[in-house]
Amino acid sequence: MPNLKNSKNQRLSSLIIAESLVISYILYLAFYVVQLADPFAPNFVLVYLPFLSLFAFLIIMCSLAVGLYEPKLRETFRGIIRRIFVAHGLAFFAMVVISSVFFRDIFIHQYYFVVSICLTITCISFFRYFVIKFGALGLVKSRIVVLGAGERAAIIEQKMRRASDRKGFELLGFIPVPGDDVENGIQHEPLLNINIDDSFKSFILENDIDEVVVAADQRRGTLPIEVLFDCRLQGTSITDLLDFMERETGQIVVNLMYPSWLIYSKGFISQNYVRQLGDFGLNLFLATLVLIFVWPFMLLTALVIYMDDGRKTGASIFYKQTRVGKDGVPFSIYKFRSMGIDAEKNGAQWADKNDVRVTRVGGFIRKYRLDELPQLYNIFRGDMSFVGPRPERPEFVEKLVKEVPFYNQRQNVKPGLAGWAQLNYPYGASVEDAMEKLKYDLYYVKHQSFLLDILVLVRTVEVVLFGKGQ
Repeated sequence: MPNLKNSKNQRLSSLIIAESLVISYILYLAFYVVQLADPFAPNFVLVYLPFLSLFAFLIIMCSLAVGLYEPKLRETFRGIIRRIFVAHGLAFFAMVVISSVFFRDIFIHQYYFVVSICLTITCISFFRYFVIKFGALGLVKSRIVVLGAGERAAIIEQKMRRASDRKGFELLGFIPVPGDDVENGIQHEPLLNINIDDSFKSFILENDIDEVVVAADQRRGTLPIEVLFDCRLQGTSITDLLDFMERETGQIVVNLMYPSWLIYSKGFISQNYVRQLGDFGLNLFLATLVLIFVWPFMLLTALVIYMDDGRKTGASIFYKQTRVGKDGVPFSIYKFRSMGIDAEKNGAQWADKNDVRVTRVGGFIRKYRLDELPQLYNIFRGDMSFVGPRPERPEFVEKLVKEVPFYNQRQNVKPGLAGWAQLNYPYGASVEDAMEKLKYDLYYVKHQSFLLDILVLVRTVEVVLFGKGQ
């Protein structure tokens, strides 16, 4: 049986490939649909192939940007349809602009863009409906059981309560083992009273179990090693709870970590030296590219802040603050001011989602992340990267290092303008929130790569487009 992570990636790749083929065919078919309205419209010839390929590629990339290929997309089918419309709309306008510049030598009929977009939206919507309803393309759930029903196993019940959290698997139930803390264990999930012996192997085969998640509170002398070994030989994946949570939730459960898992797992210091060498150059290029596009919005934001209260109070439109960077080195971060001038008259405070200190303009620019744009200057200086854990204030770091285990590990990489934790968790206003965000930050530190950075960046586009700024 292939590794479940690879299997999930293969299923997602199958969906992307299948939709790419559907979109390409519809874009091709649109040439002939246009002829129904205008008999003099051109037929498809090979000269149109680069145009069609680029159009299909843009639709797929825009779909990725709005989260349509996110495995844990928490949306109703109506929400998916809305995202399909947004993705195709973005691709439509992008292709119109590109065509006017790079495809001026070929004739694109005036009806073609509208017809092709309407057809692809309709077809992809129906395609997604049948894929979701019938589990096509192998996008069916893996069947799992959890070995353990105590306090450790309860993390699944607590963190993955919703059906949308379990889209990738079907949980049959929890199997109690000796030593489980039943009092603080599973409360509402099904318990399976199965003896961990040869009958367990029969249960695995009869129920077509793909994976056994080991989540026992006490392992020494309680786990059926020989039985698990036999299950592994017959093709069932055996996964530690920490690895399961890391894979399914995109976070590392810091409060459940134990020494042996940490020793044998991949560490929190990147060994990708090629990436480290190219990191500053790539960030410099991206910052320049983004600045070219966003400088009008920055100018408008600065003007609105000045007109709102800067003109009356004489306060700066910018906000400068000390933050902790890579290896604990402090630096000055720059943002558009979104709070009143006396926001911290009582000292440093946690930012809150409904913070009363935020001005009228500040609420808007925070929602759409416009307040973060001056941090492009920090990227040019090398203080920050585009992607990484958000930098914290020294006052908070000093407290969090004492109270949150492994907090210092998040400083092994440069802080970022966008982060994995910001996409998965809202504002942190307490030590408990910092612990939850750390789980996502450590996941990023452990798995940092160009592909993960791209995923964070394109999902950040989704955050901005749908006003989900945290």
